[in-house]
Amino acid sequence: MSGLKLFYTHGGVTEVAPRLADVETDVQNLIEAHMETMLGVRFLASEYSTGPVHGGRIDSLGIDENGAPVIVEYKRGTDAGVINQGLYYLSWLMDHRAEFGHLVRDRLGASVAAQVLWNAPRLICVAGDFTRYDVHAVREHRRSIDLVRYRFFGNDHVGLETVASVTGQPAGLRQGWRGGPGEASRAGRTDGAMAELAAAVDEVLLGLGDDITKVENRTYRAYQRLRNFACVCPPQQTKLLVYLKADPKAVDLVSGFTRDVAGIGHHGTGDLEVQLRTDRDLERAQDLFRLSYANA
Repeated sequence: MSGLKLFYTHGGVTEVAPRLADVETDVQNLIEAHMETMLGVRFLASEYSTGPVHGGRIDSLGIDENGAPVIVEYKRGTDAGVINQGLYYLSWLMDHRAEFGHLVRDRLGASVAAQVLWNAPRLICVAGDFTRYDVHAVREHRRSIDLVRYRFFGNDHVGLETVASVTGQPAGLRQGWRGGPGEASRAGRTDGAMAELAAAVDEVLLGLGDDITKVENRTYRAYQRLRNFACVCPPQQTKLLVYLKADPKAVDLVSGFTRDVAGIGHHGTGDLEVQLRTDRDLERAQDLFRLSYANA
């Protein structure tokens, strides 16, 4: 992992040397067994065959928190072909939506299958490293691609680092409430102050790091690293609701501002609801935003 040093501090200080996996399947098996925790993706299938015509096998298939189909490809070290291979499979997936839908229905149920978000399919490449040409290449493609570098530390620790993350949705979807499709109709139903507050929240959340991508769902806008860390619902008449990946029990809840929604149905992901009504509320919420970003 670039620049990161890990030290064992019991009885002195000893550096734990980073290492690559012995074989590629070591990385694949670990991530597939814990995909939701590590990548925010629900696992569907391993070594999924694309049939006799395409003659390939997708390393891992999954679906993310926002309903987007996900292909995960792994490489032990640095491999210039991993992105093109993944894009080839992504193209195959877009041509076989019904087959993917049947897989989701069989593994996760009909309700999940009905919510698949086909305007934002993702490719996650997990490898020992990437070149600057890889990073440049993903920014030239009109697809959602995450490049993730891994390292093992000793026998008990593994690190994941996002090297590049690009959201390849049409520009209108990325712009969302400000300048996006339906802005005129929304403006008629939403107080102007709330629209301005939503724009300010967008700026603050995106400003937390350069590894953030934004995805429009049917009912919310998700801000994610590899996993969602904030979900913002469309502005209501007098407030804006933000859901964060922070433990409500670790936060001093304030009536009318923060609420524990674990176990309560709501749009978006995260157990901490933040209610924003003014710029002052946004200022109060920024520490919570940073906490959720750090947890993602």
